Amino acid sequence: MILFASGNGTCRARPPNDYVGGVLRNAQLGTMWLDLLTPFEVCDAPLRANIGLLSQRLGIVCDWLRRHGATRDLPIGLFGAGDGATAALQTGAALGDGSSSLAAIVSRGARPDCTGTLGRISAPTLLIVGGLDDGALGLNRAAYAAMRCKKRIEIVPGATHDFEEPGSPEVVARLARSWFLRYAHRV
Repeated sequence: MILFASGNGTCRARPPNDYVGGVLRNAQLGTMWLDLLTPFEVCDAPLRANIGLLSQRLGIVCDWLRRHGATRDLPIGLFGAGDGATAALQTGAALGDGSSSLAAIVSRGARPDCTGTLGRISAPTLLIVGGLDDGALGLNRAAYAAMRCKKRIEIVPGATHDFEEPGSPEVVARLARSWFLRYAHRV
């Protein structure tokens, strides 16, 4: 079960995310779209920047999936974009004791300097960053160096922070599908 985490209330409405979700479903991976803020909260700038709150909510959904009869035996993957990706990394750190069923994390365009505990992530983690996203490029490289889990960083040439350039969603989808299929057996 792949959780798509969004911190801005537009998770599924974003064309790159919707495309990635379709590719994952075609690979027979379940997807669950999760807006971590309500429509009213999205307008509150301090809440949008509260990665701790977003991560807490994502952790609650992971716990629910582990207890729910239909999903309890499924490994959980996290896919996040922007603040949702940063929340996914922080959730991975919180669940990093190895006892969870978190199978893998794919972070697209995160600002991983916000997590503070990257070394505690145990789930295999793929960092995807746009080659033209100067603000996130250095942060993702530093995050990669700080992680001790199975990890990979992919820089998508010509892509900006939103990955809406022609061909960028396809690259992100291919990378995410490959990563989740590789680690889907982990529970």
